[in-house]
Amino acid sequence: MTPIVAPSLLSANFANLERDLQMVNDSDADWLHVDVMDGVFVPNISLGFPVIKAVKKIIKKPMDVHLMIVNPDPYIKEFVDAGAFSISVHIETCTHLHRTVQAIRHAGAKAGVAINPHTPVSFLHDIISDIDLVCMMSVNPGFGGQQFIENTYHKITALKELINHRHSKALIEIDGGVDLNNFQKLIKTGADVLVAGNTVFTSKDPKETISILKGNRVEA
Repeated sequence: MTPIVAPSLLSANFANLERDLQMVNDSDADWLHVDVMDGVFVPNISLGFPVIKAVKKIIKKPMDVHLMIVNPDPYIKEFVDAGAFSISVHIETCTHLHRTVQAIRHAGAKAGVAINPHTPVSFLHDIISDIDLVCMMSVNPGFGGQQFIENTYHKITALKELINHRHSKALIEIDGGVDLNNFQKLIKTGADVLVAGNTVFTSKDPKETISILKGNRVEA
């Protein structure tokens, strides 16, 4: 199948943000992946509502918002109002995960659950039928440009089996270390959505790189 490609805003050039967003608009990208970090759950701080609202004025692609924050519930509606098409929360931070997923749906967004590299796929057993997306971290969350964790392939296989067993329609999103050397294997293993940050934004031709990840062009 043709994957969904979601360039990661975290790796864009914030000194030329409008230029990079227009590049995404003009590319074969499907979504824009937006990482929100609080400096508590992960050792970094990133985008807040003013930036996301400004991005929404320019970007034409759906915004896939990934909340790497503790206690996301009070902010869900505000993220949807700011333009989020989908919201993924971390299973490691949500005490009442079903309630959080219901709140995302009620606010009008697609509901996703993110899992860290050390979190077993089996933890998703009781929620997988209620969500639209699993954001599988293939690096330790918090920073872009990290090395891909090879065990991710085994986790994709296990997650695909769980999705089929539970008759879920959840998409498998891979976030971290996706590049031109591993994207084809990720798709073959079962990935539906590829989040690509440095691979896209440090490329000499970002639009061409996005097209390659989509399978629309062959790498030279």
